[in-house]
Amino acid sequence: MMTTFLPADSHRFHERQITFAPTNHLLTNLGVWSHDGNWIYYDVRSDAAGSLFDGTRIERVNVESGDVEVVYQAQHGACVGVVTASPCEDKIVFIHGPENPSDDWAYAAWHRRGVTLELQSRNPGTPHSVANLDARDLVPPYTAGALRGGTHVHVISGDGRWISFTYEDHVLATSADANAQQNQRNVGVSVTDSAVLVPATHPRNHAGEAFSVLVTKTVDRPNPGSDEILRAYSDAWVGSNGYVRSDRSRQTRALAFIGDVVTQSGDVVPELFVVDVPDDVTVAGDAPLCGTASTRPEPPRGTVQRRLTHTAERKHPGLGNVRHWPRSSPDGSKIAFLMRDDAGLTQLWLASPIEPGIRQLTHNEFSIESAFTFRCDGLAIACVVGGCVCEVDVCNGKTTPLTSPTDPAIKPRPEAVVYSPDGTRVAYLRPDMSVAGTTNQVFVAETQWGRENER
Repeated sequence: MMTTFLPADSHRFHERQITFAPTNHLLTNLGVWSHDGNWIYYDVRSDAAGSLFDGTRIERVNVESGDVEVVYQAQHGACVGVVTASPCEDKIVFIHGPENPSDDWAYAAWHRRGVTLELQSRNPGTPHSVANLDARDLVPPYTAGALRGGTHVHVISGDGRWISFTYEDHVLATSADANAQQNQRNVGVSVTDSAVLVPATHPRNHAGEAFSVLVTKTVDRPNPGSDEILRAYSDAWVGSNGYVRSDRSRQTRALAFIGDVVTQSGDVVPELFVVDVPDDVTVAGDAPLCGTASTRPEPPRGTVQRRLTHTAERKHPGLGNVRHWPRSSPDGSKIAFLMRDDAGLTQLWLASPIEPGIRQLTHNEFSIESAFTFRCDGLAIACVVGGCVCEVDVCNGKTTPLTSPTDPAIKPRPEAVVYSPDGTRVAYLRPDMSVAGTTNQVFVAETQWGRENER
């Protein structure tokens, strides 16, 4: 059965371009809107997909007036990007590369950090408050609550207190010890309740405003056919306030993520996982939170990592070949992800954090082509399908275009389709060939809710 894909009617569409500068614009895959819905944050990396980490500014554009503000300008040869905004206050977090980069400390996955910036919107002329999110300590015995490498794609929780990220480890990436564990991508959290100080034993050590730990566990050589993983990435908070367990109690903090398993035949397959995170992440489990010179940092006591999908026997194993991040409905009851159907088309699927089994949501004749987000009521998902920005009904999979089909050269980009906080608009990128060279520009389209509010 094919899901209804409503035909395009250009008279119904309300789409407009809101940036016009002859520079490139990059949106993160979620969290690009200010909490009041008035601004959209972006960075200015030079290539369309954001693969080159060479931007030096974080900017925002006012959705109504089109006014552009530079909110952060990097200094001393550093680059910045991948900005996300708090859902409840005037605060952003972004990746910051090293100042004064050198041959032994150039930008890398294990040479970057999170930086937070509190905007002084109510006090014009007052400098913004800037701080390092995650502390770094590169010299043994290391410091609990500090990390030893680089954090990436920082996402603020629904209450604004916790921030998730992906992580890679400098100590292990540069170790000469043949017996040391491998540097592997993992998922972590920073809790902004207390700052972490570190000794000045390395020029790249620094304090952080949050207590940071890893919450996923990887192994160097997963047992084939097991739930062990060699990589954890593409994380997403489950619910605005966690999810309700089967016994009706609440798991307050949990993250969905993609983990790479090894099948019985030796293939590496990406599967959907969830990790339940304890309220107190300062208590170590069986190994040090901060790791050792030869071992990875380990999750805190009470962390539970669980696998939700088993796709090895499918015609097309693994989660979808379109880069995406799993996303949770606001109530935490559903986790959406991309996976190919038997025809090889990438569709939206739904899983539960507590119940076995998955459900195919869309049955479209076109593949899902982008990352996606949930609307604030949890009843729709925004994504790119068939070259159009669309909304997908979470109950029945009906797919409704919000933009008209265009020349493939200027169709919406796959990196981000992000709902506004009130669900009436979505932000995304399109290539603009009207300036010298092709650049990404930020566009906004009205959702079905937005159209109804106009009536």
